[in-house]
Amino acid sequence: QVMERKVEISLQSSFQPGMKLEVANKSNPDTYWVATIITTCGQLLLLRFSGYGDDRKADFWCDVMTAELHPVGWCTQNNKTLMPPEAIKEKYSDWTEFLVQDLTGSRTAPANLLEGPLRGKNTVDLVVEGSVLELQDVSDPFLYWPVRVIQNVGGRLRLRHAGLSDSHQAQDTWLFYLDVRLRPLGWALENRLALEPPTALRSLKSAADWQRALEDARLDGQKSPLPLEVFKDHVDLPKHSFKMGMKLEMVSPWEQLQICPVSVTKVYSEIYFQVTLDDLSVDVKPRFVLCHANSPGILPVQWCLKNGVGLERPRGYEGQDFDWADYLKHSGTEAAPDACFPDNRGFAKDMWLEAVNPHRPAEVCVAQITQVRGRLLWLRLEGVAKPLSQCIVDVESMDIFPVGWCEANAYPLTPPLKPVCQKQKKIAVVCALRISFSYILFIVLFNLPVSALSSVPGSANGRYCCSKIFVNHRCFSGPYLNKGRIAELPQAVGPGKCTLVLKELLSMLINAAYKPGRVLKELQELEDQSWDCQEETLKAKYKGKTYRSTIRIVRLADQIPDFCRKVCVKLQCCSNLFSPVLVTDKCSENCSVQTKTKYTYYYGKKRKLSKPAGGEETAEGEPAKPTRRRKKRKAIFVQKKRRSSTVDYTPAGSPQGEEDEEMALQSGSEGTSSEPREDHTDGRRRSTRSLSASNQNKYQPPKGQDMQVRTERRHADGASAVCVLFTDTYKCPCCQVEEEGQLVLDRNPLEWSVDEVVQFINSTDCASLANIFQEQDIDGQALLLLTLPTVQECMDLKLGPAIKLCHQIERVKVAFYRQYAN
Repeated sequence: QVMERKVEISLQSSFQPGMKLEVANKSNPDTYWVATIITTCGQLLLLRFSGYGDDRKADFWCDVMTAELHPVGWCTQNNKTLMPPEAIKEKYSDWTEFLVQDLTGSRTAPANLLEGPLRGKNTVDLVVEGSVLELQDVSDPFLYWPVRVIQNVGGRLRLRHAGLSDSHQAQDTWLFYLDVRLRPLGWALENRLALEPPTALRSLKSAADWQRALEDARLDGQKSPLPLEVFKDHVDLPKHSFKMGMKLEMVSPWEQLQICPVSVTKVYSEIYFQVTLDDLSVDVKPRFVLCHANSPGILPVQWCLKNGVGLERPRGYEGQDFDWADYLKHSGTEAAPDACFPDNRGFAKDMWLEAVNPHRPAEVCVAQITQVRGRLLWLRLEGVAKPLSQCIVDVESMDIFPVGWCEANAYPLTPPLKPVCQKQKKIAVVCALRISFSYILFIVLFNLPVSALSSVPGSANGRYCCSKIFVNHRCFSGPYLNKGRIAELPQAVGPGKCTLVLKELLSMLINAAYKPGRVLKELQELEDQSWDCQEETLKAKYKGKTYRSTIRIVRLADQIPDFCRKVCVKLQCCSNLFSPVLVTDKCSENCSVQTKTKYTYYYGKKRKLSKPAGGEETAEGEPAKPTRRRKKRKAIFVQKKRRSSTVDYTPAGSPQGEEDEEMALQSGSEGTSSEPREDHTDGRRRSTRSLSASNQNKYQPPKGQDMQVRTERRHADGASAVCVLFTDTYKCPCCQVEEEGQLVLDRNPLEWSVDEVVQFINSTDCASLANIFQEQDIDGQALLLLTLPTVQECMDLKLGPAIKLCHQIERVKVAFYRQYAN
């Protein structure tokens, strides 16, 4: 779509593939060599040294902001040595002749894009306040006048004609920088066109004042010339096929929500022509507008009839109903053929976008598409009073933008008068997310460095983008955070959009806590009235429970140091533990002298809290069901003595038996927790390999019945415990595979596809869960990694079905170890 395309273009790099520049050699930094730009990604360039030809093996990425890059000719001017890389040094005998041939007809990277204030900027950011351009007259294509940039909002420029002051703000013009009416300073004279002030403004000043303003604008433009790269994406207008007297339909530039008959009254050139509103009344001043083949709003004859839209009759038309055939016949004219008009689609009714208020060009509103007819969109501007809230725009209009454009450019958006209905889900191209995703995908595909993320469009918007936030591992971690887990965190997060960087950082800190829920609660209370905040939902997991909370995170880069400091104070750790400042040696807070001893009384001891009679409170704050007292389990696992064929059986219920049981459960546990365990019996809930053991409570013999030790079998997982089988009436669940027959695999499960996994699940008593494996793309390798906690959390299963499923997964694991592990 055109709306998305123009925003994407504005975010592209100012450098173009094929440009030449001089780069320092890595092996010998005192020497330089010519390199060619292969492709770009934000402020990153993929370069290839001249002489490698089509060989890509030596291509390398560099950051415009940090690499030593110079325009071609810089070495000669500064007496620097040009020397080819060692790898191709012997490829040519005369490198001077090679360079002459290689550089002939090529284009060097502009010097102002490699140094100074414009270094590394995107195309749209090259247009700064005070830049001077030339603007085409609205009614005469051969007249131009200099204009100054007063404001640049994501490429949408507020322009003021040279010679006008702040008192003439009402005469300011808003145009997108890709508009065909804008040209670089000096373009009019180069093309032998006139420089004259607009007709509507000439009466404001004398001819001498206008001439003086023209000279001042030229001088200002020469002092800080606008890079020509700004205009590299300007489209060349196609030739039109219109002739004098042709009739067509057009969205009225003067009357809102009207489509009127118009006539071609003047053909300026093969590019431009003039259309005049048809008006049959006597002594009327004609209203005309300048057009070209791509002008928005021009339509072929009968367009309204074909699309079910009302067509306004020309003023003075005597007939009751307007009919094009009669009208053309009486006027002796012809209709413009359909081939003269382009057609573009891609929008649908009820889509949302952001659009310029045609009555107040400085205002951008939330807009909804109420009707789509061909290339025209009927918009309802939210937040604007009727009847001014309705307008018609062309799909190629430069005044419509994707949802999120204002936020990405820190420009105020006029909100709706009432909340938008939640049922309407369609949104017209969420550009910021879509473009960012495409850039991130580009970074992954081309193996760019992580710093490339700082140049993702929409994420690096001046004050809303921050540099790296460092995790200074040596600093004091306080009572809440685990020092060992802090040491495992990356040294820095970012750069990128402030909210994204801070959300990632806070999530890491929550996971590095002794009790993540406690840290989440502390962060929830963090607030400052002076902050410009955005609410984000963070979650913490602890002992099988998930806690969620809404945290206020600052959006502005200049507020990050204060935010980080207050978070550290809240968590009672060193204020430099995570900070925009990297602590390389000794912390300025001298936090190395602090210890966690003073917190031991409060945080180091395990205290049993008396529970209320009505039950305990859950993670969601709802009262839990009254818990029943668990009976003491009888020991069913015992330790096998080495070099002995007899079973050392300790009577159930004895202390030794309980210890042996706990040791067996822990030794058979496959999953480990990164959080401190306060109850060792929790180990059975964290293990899939001990599933059978946890289920054996269901198979206890009736009270008073003797248990007979019939045989002993070593578990397939190699644990040192053995199984005590009961009588034939009560079989041990953990040995069910051996009793009923071992699972034999025809193929290594590591090589199973998703369909093969689904096929296996369908063959078991868990067939009803097979669709989960299909939806989550679980193949054989993922299947072997599943554990009970993972199954419960990721598949949202209750304990019973989860155990049942894990039993089938264990069968595969046992067969895998037996058949393929060796």
